[in-house]
Amino acid sequence: MTSGRDFGPHPLDYDDSITAERHEVRSAVLRFLLVGLLALIAISVPMALWIQARAQTQAVTHATELTQLIADNTVGPIVTTELLAGDPAAFERLDTRLEPWLKNGSIMRVKVWNTGGTIVYSDAPSIVGRTFSLPPWSTALFADGVSQVSLEEQRDADSEFESGLGPLIEIHVRTHAATGAPLMFEAYFDDQAVTAEHASLLVGLTPVILLALATLQVVQLPPAVRLARTIQRNKIARRRLLQHAIEASDLERMRIARGLHDGVIQELAALSYTLEAEAMHGSAEHRPLLAKSGVVLQENVRALREVTSELYPPDLERVEFLEALRHVAEPLVARGIDVRIEASEISDLDTDRAIILFRVAREALTNASKHAQAHYILVLLHEGPGCIRLTVRDDGCGFDPDVTAPDGHVGLRIMRDTAQVSGGTLAVESQIGMGTTIELTLYRS
Repeated sequence: MTSGRDFGPHPLDYDDSITAERHEVRSAVLRFLLVGLLALIAISVPMALWIQARAQTQAVTHATELTQLIADNTVGPIVTTELLAGDPAAFERLDTRLEPWLKNGSIMRVKVWNTGGTIVYSDAPSIVGRTFSLPPWSTALFADGVSQVSLEEQRDADSEFESGLGPLIEIHVRTHAATGAPLMFEAYFDDQAVTAEHASLLVGLTPVILLALATLQVVQLPPAVRLARTIQRNKIARRRLLQHAIEASDLERMRIARGLHDGVIQELAALSYTLEAEAMHGSAEHRPLLAKSGVVLQENVRALREVTSELYPPDLERVEFLEALRHVAEPLVARGIDVRIEASEISDLDTDRAIILFRVAREALTNASKHAQAHYILVLLHEGPGCIRLTVRDDGCGFDPDVTAPDGHVGLRIMRDTAQVSGGTLAVESQIGMGTTIELTLYRS
């Protein structure tokens, strides 16, 4: 940054870059895993609900298919004229055929209805022959074979034997008697048995899906790590390029300053002495013109020396930061600009951070004086939690930060590049006619 400084690799470049790369890669991987976990949860929950709904639907469908199978192959062919006439032997044959399902608990109760609402068969013989009102949907069932499924407590008049069994799955299907007459076969299933069936399906499918999603997450992890490392290395390389560009800019400032000081300024100073001597010893006719020319020349030499002072950066290894900042503010104060510098005690402010702060403060002060026509500039430097903040606020004409700066106005870009080199952030707030506030935040590693 300044004379006497080594403009080779930054003192913190190598070790800090490796540490920063590892830290940021680790943070990126943790973010990737966290996002993956949230995505896994976000996918798994609705998928589990979908599987549960599908499993429940499949279990009910299976129970309906079983009911239809029993109705068509077991019940219908045995509902003969003898059974409809009340023949005990015919009832016994149907009891025998239905006993395996009733005995193992697959089916809780069965009833067989005719189209008139009369129960022609039931495993509870006491209700056989009784007639009840059929529900409205029975018309479609008898006509088109549209099955009906419900899960509820049994409270109907024909459900005196099922009323104490809790919620049951009640399935009605159409079948035909041996005589060809349409019948309605009604079977009651324990909802816990059906739930156990769909739960077993859910338990069987869920681990497979979760394992597939977890495997996908693990497979994606190595590419994510490589991508994070590549991005971080590119960021470090870009930061180094910006750093070298800024340091090259400082070297060029120093070269121009030395060229002005050792060449143009010295020659103009010598010329001013010559004019002063000529004015003193020359003819009275030319004396006023020579004196006036000498004054103009001295003013220009003074202005060039101010420019040289601004171009030539201070050595912040030997000069305190605040002293260097006040030195930059002196020409502004001389031009009538009220510059206030307020700084709190900054612990362990190393030279590298002081250079970054000085670069940004210098550009901000230059912009405020040359472009904003500010009359008042406030510079604040204070220490925050884990960071150092520099704020430069002026009462100038302001500008629109969203509008690209015209050619030649590169101050903001220089400040942003400087902040990026340091891994800090630069915030710019400005409105036309309302002044500008620039805030640089440097984070402690």
